[in-house]
Amino acid sequence: MHRILQNQDQTIINQRSMTSHSDFKKNLNLFDSTAIVVGSMIGSGIFIVSADIARQVGSPGWLMMVWVISGVMTLFAALSYGELAGMFPQAGGQYIYLRESYNPLMAFLYGWTLFMVIQTGTIAAVGMAFAKFLGVLIPSINESQLWVNLKYLKLGPVQTVAILSIVFLSWINTRGISAGKKVQNAFTSGKTLLLLLFIVVGLGFAMNSNAIHLNRQILWDPESIVGGKHIPLAGFAVIAAIGMAMVGALFSSDAWNNITFTAGEVINPRKNIPYSLALGTFIVTVMYLLANLVYLTVLPLRGEQAGADIASRGIQFALNDRLGTAAISGLFGNAAMILMAGLIVISTFGCNNGLILAGARVYYAMSVDRVFFRKVGELNSKGVPANGLIIQCIWASLLCLTGTYGNLLDYVVFCVLIFYVLTIFGLYVLRVRRPDIERPYKAFGYPVIPAIYIVSALLIMAILLVYKPDFTTRGLVIVLIGIPVYLLWLKRKPGK
Repeated sequence: MHRILQNQDQTIINQRSMTSHSDFKKNLNLFDSTAIVVGSMIGSGIFIVSADIARQVGSPGWLMMVWVISGVMTLFAALSYGELAGMFPQAGGQYIYLRESYNPLMAFLYGWTLFMVIQTGTIAAVGMAFAKFLGVLIPSINESQLWVNLKYLKLGPVQTVAILSIVFLSWINTRGISAGKKVQNAFTSGKTLLLLLFIVVGLGFAMNSNAIHLNRQILWDPESIVGGKHIPLAGFAVIAAIGMAMVGALFSSDAWNNITFTAGEVINPRKNIPYSLALGTFIVTVMYLLANLVYLTVLPLRGEQAGADIASRGIQFALNDRLGTAAISGLFGNAAMILMAGLIVISTFGCNNGLILAGARVYYAMSVDRVFFRKVGELNSKGVPANGLIIQCIWASLLCLTGTYGNLLDYVVFCVLIFYVLTIFGLYVLRVRRPDIERPYKAFGYPVIPAIYIVSALLIMAILLVYKPDFTTRGLVIVLIGIPVYLLWLKRKPGK
């Protein structure tokens, strides 16, 4: 196996030298790049996942701390990636960083996991969220109605709308990077303004003095809800609860790295990608913290599942975890559901455009390295990897039909953290192995800040391994299955 991998290393080096990325069109400026970062990060999570976090940590202070830690970690990771983006401004982004830091196998395992779970699973989940919330506006898109309901195949109006949205956005992005970025800029700008409006309305007009009083009383009094019982937390149990609660916050903050996938189309990528990573993650982090502040000033954190009204259910048991709707219902009544559904429809549609646009560039880089289908490594007349967009569309659509996309996302975060840790550790590897390579941007706070991220992520991964072994082991299995798949690719005839 070692000899096979050595031969493949040399094959990829030769293939890289023969392959030109000049057909990619440089069309993304700093604003466009930042829009991809912000738009890919903000989906539906910020309006939902805080309810689950509140059930796990049980106090306002620790709820905010989960979001602060997640935001800081995301920002630290983005600042670290800036150096890698400056060193390797090529289509494929993180895939390229892993290949250059370690070897083609490590890069393939990332690309494999991205295709099987991370990118396509997220696209499927965001597409389903889009369809479900569109159903609030159009009642005929009914989640309970299924035309086909088999064990591994579910088809109804929601699945159909989700798939149609994925197909439509994939088609838009086959029309060229200009078409994709126009959609991204429009929807990112729209949902950012609407989220800011939600924050202003919540903090300025929807404050609830009783909720504020109740939340102050339990500010740093952690507890978890297990089997319907409120269990006080102390010592390491608090740390464990925070680690498990961060799954939702980290997933809501994920996809910030997608801009690195499009490096071949970014104007002055050595400068604009690092800047867009830092700026985009900072903007989203601040908005997420302010949105959670709205929840805490409008609703009591603790509540009862059988509560008769919004206040008695609190943040923990907001109906269907729809915190955004619950937070502004006092001002707008039943209209709050319609308003928030509209915001989430816009948010998820723009989020999926960014995910779809970026993901195909990784499969393109894999194809160039001859570890993915050859046709995926070709650009169409518009200068985009249309075949990569098509195969990504097909797999994401199938995940919508299986109904397992939600389960996939439960262990996506663990898989994501594995490769984030490896990529950021690659900074240290490259500083030793390739000290003379040009570094137009150096990682902020190196070596301390990258090390803080690595240690924090490893601690969260350890907590997940202990307390959520089913999710983490399944994630590891998906990654490890990539090894025999990689060996099978090596045995394929060149050009296939």
